[in-house]
Amino acid sequence: MKKLLAGTVCSLCMMVLHAQSVKTKLETATTALLADPQMKHAIMGMKLVNSETGELVFELNPETGLAPASCQKIITSATAMELLGPGFRYKTEIGYDGYLINNKLKGNIHITGYGDPTMGSWRYKNTRDSAIMRQLTQTLQARGIRRLKGALIGHTQKWETNTVPGGWPWDDIGNYYGAGTSALNWHENQFDIILNSGSQIGDSVHIVKSDPELYQVQLVSELTAADKSSGDNSIVYTSPLSNRGYLRGTIPAGEQAFVVAASMPDPPMQLLSAFAQGLAKADMKPTSFNYITEGVDTANYQSLYTYLSPTLDSINYWFMKKSINFYGETLLKTIAYEKTGFGSTEKGLEIVKQFWKERGIDPTGLRMIDGSGLSPQNHITVDALVKVLQYARIRPWFPYYYDALPVYNNMKLKSGTIGAVKGFAGYHKAKDGTTYTVALLINNYSGSTNDIVKKMFVVLDELK
Repeated sequence: MKKLLAGTVCSLCMMVLHAQSVKTKLETATTALLADPQMKHAIMGMKLVNSETGELVFELNPETGLAPASCQKIITSATAMELLGPGFRYKTEIGYDGYLINNKLKGNIHITGYGDPTMGSWRYKNTRDSAIMRQLTQTLQARGIRRLKGALIGHTQKWETNTVPGGWPWDDIGNYYGAGTSALNWHENQFDIILNSGSQIGDSVHIVKSDPELYQVQLVSELTAADKSSGDNSIVYTSPLSNRGYLRGTIPAGEQAFVVAASMPDPPMQLLSAFAQGLAKADMKPTSFNYITEGVDTANYQSLYTYLSPTLDSINYWFMKKSINFYGETLLKTIAYEKTGFGSTEKGLEIVKQFWKERGIDPTGLRMIDGSGLSPQNHITVDALVKVLQYARIRPWFPYYYDALPVYNNMKLKSGTIGAVKGFAGYHKAKDGTTYTVALLINNYSGSTNDIVKKMFVVLDELK
């Protein structure tokens, strides 16, 4: 018994000594980083705890609110996994009204959306546009519907009409990572623009096509050709629900099929356009299509079927692994809808902040404008990030959450990047078996992002 007690005490001593060693190394490493010219006008926050014991190992400006960029996704993700559950599925209801005579439906097809972000997504075999269209037409045919004399009507009343959160920069909204979200979404609300550039610097750049083809949206190219090694310096400018967009900036000269990804201005209409085309190919072309955004849904229609999305654990995997802003905004509104009956960013944020307040996080340390971290107006403390990560560890859904984290610097970390902002937050298991939970944010650094990342990794290497 005495030997066992001595061994336990010895192990505790070793843990304390190791923690002190890591703290000392981090103090040295962070001092060096703060003295770096890139950090002259910057501010840095860092917090490190022992994951198993919760013991504080190191902290620097732990209560200072900093723009977290996509590190904010760890909060949205954990909240969604807890409040919705890893097995949660989105539904999209398909129905019809009118009557059927001789295999012809004299009535309308109705599609009611609840925010499914995977409709038409290429990430899953069963959500691709071809699979969705096949299921729709086969279901109609199985019910004896071979012809259609009526409209295709979408219903988005369950969610607010505002697709993009306040605080997003104008330079971001039209690009693929600035895709908003609606009760009806399609192809992750993004599309590709294929471009053809002249052979000389300064030549015009022409739009070849969009894929998928945009419905009633005119794109205007003001792009010019730049040096062949210049890369993609284009920006797409479209506003939600607009029918005109502009491409500005440069792409390399001599490109025949240069691809730029952008966000759809009107996702519900894009979905309905795709559905109308799919029905037309099956000889069931609708007379028209549009969607209803306001008022109580009083349509008297019979249900055909309810389409279900992949489970949330799978959606969350892509959300975290590929840092999909669109998924984050969708999850935030989904939390609001599931808890209040109406999907809005404002209500979703209220629920998220209240949830973490009840778990010991000061709401003033969670200045959240959106669910993805894209807004530079977000300000989160590293203390809050670590507390969220620590809470996730004790929840039954943690294996899914942990698996979804990307790997950076041989550590399981969510990264965050917007203008002059870089962050990492997650977990690391050291060579001696100690598991750490860490958050590191830097705002307003100068110089290149690649350079600051290398210097941040030097600090994080002290955990190994």
